[in-house]
Amino acid sequence: MISQNTIDTVFETARVEEVIGDFVNLKRAGSNFKGLSPFSDERSPSFMVSPVKQIWKDFSTGKGGNSVKFLMEHEHFTYPEAIRYLARKYNIEIEETEQTDQERAITDVRESMYLVSEFASKYFQNVLLNTEEGKAIGYSYFKERGFTNDTIKKFALGYSPETWDALTKEALGQGYKLEYLESTGLTIAKDDRPFDRFKGRVMFPIQSMSGRVLGFGGRILTNDKKAAKYLNSPESDIYHKSKVLYGIFQAKQSIAKQNNCYLVEGYTDVIQFNQAGIENVVASSGTALTPDQIRLVNRLTKNITVLFDGDAAGLRASIRGIDLILEEGMNVRVCAFPDGEDPDSFARKNSHDDLVAYLEENSKDFIQFKASILMKDAKNDPIKKADLIRDMVNSISKIPDRIQREIYIQECARIMDISEQVLLSTLAQLTQKDVAEVGKKQKQEQKAFEVFKNENPAEQAEKVDILYRLERKVIEILLLYGDKTEEFEDVLLKSNEEGEIEMVTEKKEYKVFQRIYLSLQEDEVELSNELFRNVFTDLIAFYNQNESFSLEQYLMRLQPEFAQEVTDILMEDEKVSLHNWEGQNIFAKDKQASIAQYVSETILSIRWFLVDRIIEELKSSIQPDSSDNTELLSMVVDYSKLVNSFSKKLGRVMSRYH
Repeated sequence: MISQNTIDTVFETARVEEVIGDFVNLKRAGSNFKGLSPFSDERSPSFMVSPVKQIWKDFSTGKGGNSVKFLMEHEHFTYPEAIRYLARKYNIEIEETEQTDQERAITDVRESMYLVSEFASKYFQNVLLNTEEGKAIGYSYFKERGFTNDTIKKFALGYSPETWDALTKEALGQGYKLEYLESTGLTIAKDDRPFDRFKGRVMFPIQSMSGRVLGFGGRILTNDKKAAKYLNSPESDIYHKSKVLYGIFQAKQSIAKQNNCYLVEGYTDVIQFNQAGIENVVASSGTALTPDQIRLVNRLTKNITVLFDGDAAGLRASIRGIDLILEEGMNVRVCAFPDGEDPDSFARKNSHDDLVAYLEENSKDFIQFKASILMKDAKNDPIKKADLIRDMVNSISKIPDRIQREIYIQECARIMDISEQVLLSTLAQLTQKDVAEVGKKQKQEQKAFEVFKNENPAEQAEKVDILYRLERKVIEILLLYGDKTEEFEDVLLKSNEEGEIEMVTEKKEYKVFQRIYLSLQEDEVELSNELFRNVFTDLIAFYNQNESFSLEQYLMRLQPEFAQEVTDILMEDEKVSLHNWEGQNIFAKDKQASIAQYVSETILSIRWFLVDRIIEELKSSIQPDSSDNTELLSMVVDYSKLVNSFSKKLGRVMSRYH
């Protein structure tokens, strides 16, 4: 576990404009920077970076946060991966805490294996590009495949010399230990004579999503029938082939941006597609697709398009992976290439535009695809057709979302010309549901819709929207003015000279955060929006734990799940400058001119909203034909007087919330 001291050092050292500047072309805009959104295609810049606040905001997608959040969004790092990336960027030593000696040893072993693997990757590429053997054999092979120098460097392709122990000798000479060369599978130790696993092969480094080298795939170039054509690194502490997708490091940004991932089988399929300009592609590297690999894609998109070779045997073998993708709740489309073609060969023969057009025109929904492939076998055989239908319904049963399942049932019924009710019954059996429940489905859904019809959707949306805005104001005030001391009016009950109790207004100084906290506590009000409630608790705790409030310090330790909403609030001013509203004679309200008033109005508005809601609930309880409504009516009158008092304090007539 990374120590808090390291995390604090990373946040104190990292500059958001420097981190983002590695990925986005930023231009100075006053005290800020702006640029084109890296998360959407746009022509006018809507991406803003504030060096003063050390945060960023993408107004086109609503995303925002600090430098760590940017790496999590853009590079799809986990939180620890983002911290480690920044530590490497700024040469900060990472301290590990709460680790036993055994855990520390395991961490050291894994890090040593990563270092050995990264050394090997650089070594193989150097051999490929800068030695006679590498150029004559490895480089020539890649050129024959049509790979450019840029492509070769992008995927760090390399060559392992034909010599038995070339890599091993070089690594040992550079101070790397034999035990880590063995544990990564780069070296095989036999009879005390270590030799290279991948000798005489072109090399494909396999990288994690964050870009670390996990293992290698090596292709032999000779016609040695005793040697495997492709050889992969063995399983190790850092390489688990069932959890890795080739090309994910190069593809992740494009997958997220295109909101789709093309899934192929081999290394060269991925590389050839990249070179053709289609970067959102990964490969299962010849292994059967696994749930872990699918979840890796699921971090980036819900949409997968599986690309199959043209041969029928390959289609049937690969089609089994579709059910696994469906089980993970993802959307699947399928595209097959013409007979005799695979993604590599097809991409080589066609231009970018032709390739894109082919994929768009020939990508089918998995139901249509299954039907078109398997119906060739069934032909007019009713038994085979029945088996095919069961197979299709079985695939549909894997989909977690009920609405999606039933839409696919309708589509299957249309394609196969069979009763939808029969398919629903079969689906119910497969998902272990009562068949009778399926029969009642339409009536139950109709009743559910009737219930919703009794409520006014616009009214419901307005209620939620108003309370959302008020609670958001509370967070805004805490972030911007929480540490400021302001003078507020308190209403106290005191005895006068005649001994009568009367209300007296006194002015008293409070920290803004204290005033808000005490006011909400007094009314026993808890913010209804879960995110705002969590941010509120987090902010109050931060204020209480620190003698002085530094927005920059708070943002440094801002939890990732709070980042987007908090950044949105803090970047409102930058949004004004981004759109040049003042140049159009549109001026934002200066809240700082009357902070106490702004706080008081916000708290009163929340009270007003809640009291108004109570009045509505009381009114709904009044029975028109009952004589027992006296107490309810009296309460409505009392609460209405309270609303009038709020109106006087705010200095305006209050319209109804509901």
